[in-house]
Amino acid sequence: MNKPTITLHYCSQCNWMLRASWMAQELLHTFSSDLGAVRLIPGTGGIFVIDIDGAVIWDRKQEGGFPDAAELKRRVRDYCFPEKSLGHIEKKSD
Repeated sequence: MNKPTITLHYCSQCNWMLRASWMAQELLHTFSSDLGAVRLIPGTGGIFVIDIDGAVIWDRKQEGGFPDAAELKRRVRDYCFPEKSLGHIEKKSD
C-alpha cells in the first residue's frame, strides 16, 4: 500500500512558511508513520493550498482563510484514514 503524500503549497511573499511548517509538524505528529511524506513548496501570489496526492483538501482562496489544526487533521483523516479516531479533537455536537 502506498502511503499518502501531503503537499502544502504556500506563498513565500506573504511569509506563510512558518504557518505551513507548523501545519506540517501537526500532521506528522498526528499521522506519523501513516504518511509517506509531507512536502512544503514555496510559491507566490497568496497561494495556500493543501493537497493529498494531487487532491486539494484546502485552498485558502476558496475557503476564505486558513484551516486550524483540528480542521486540517479532520480533512486528512476523512480523505485517507476514515476509520481512524482523532481522539480529543473530535467534538460531539449536542
